[in-house]
Amino acid sequence: METLRDILDAAAQGVFPPADGGTTVVPQACHRDAGVLSFTAHSVVFTDEDPEWVHATLRGLDCDALAATMNPRFLTAFQDRTGRRSETIDAMLVGDPLPGRPPLALREIEDANHPRVAYARRRRDDIRAWTAEGGVLVTGRGIGGRLEVSVEVDEDVRHRGLGRALVTAARQLVEEPLWAQVSPGNARSMRAFQAAGYRPVGAEALLLAAAPRVTHGSAEDAGVPE
Repeated sequence: METLRDILDAAAQGVFPPADGGTTVVPQACHRDAGVLSFTAHSVVFTDEDPEWVHATLRGLDCDALAATMNPRFLTAFQDRTGRRSETIDAMLVGDPLPGRPPLALREIEDANHPRVAYARRRRDDIRAWTAEGGVLVTGRGIGGRLEVSVEVDEDVRHRGLGRALVTAARQLVEEPLWAQVSPGNARSMRAFQAAGYRPVGAEALLLAAAPRVTHGSAEDAGVPE
């Protein structure tokens, strides 16, 4: 059976599910993460719930079938059934590894209790984090075990290209495709990732297991300026 990771690995190589208007349901890769991935004319729902419940709920929606998995009524029903929470629908972007060493002076954060590391551990595994003058870069394994990146840039050094430099440097620190989740409304972040060579491949709605809400400066993947 095709797994969530199989689908993501293929998408990172430019091979997507068939654009047939269908919905594929696969098991969660871990308890923490459930949700929906939306590609061109095909969706993937990753959940340990009964696949028939997913398909029956989608059939009951009064909306374009291509939009059904991201329809607020389906996402609300999904959250109610699973007791999970979600925050936003993000764009999915992916970048290939880059050769060479990052030109930025990066210092790896060794303190497991550093606020940025502690925050990231709530959403990802195998966290690594680096600081640069005016910013923080974090990688970790998220949805389906894929490698994900997020950055945070200090307010007083924004609009100077640091965000773009950090997400470019991230591609030089890895040996596999690197994924990013970016709110489509965060135009600065979208431009920074695309300028750094990350490709939009779809959209996602992540449903997290219920946990105390955490507030940490700016949003997790929303602090990347130009």
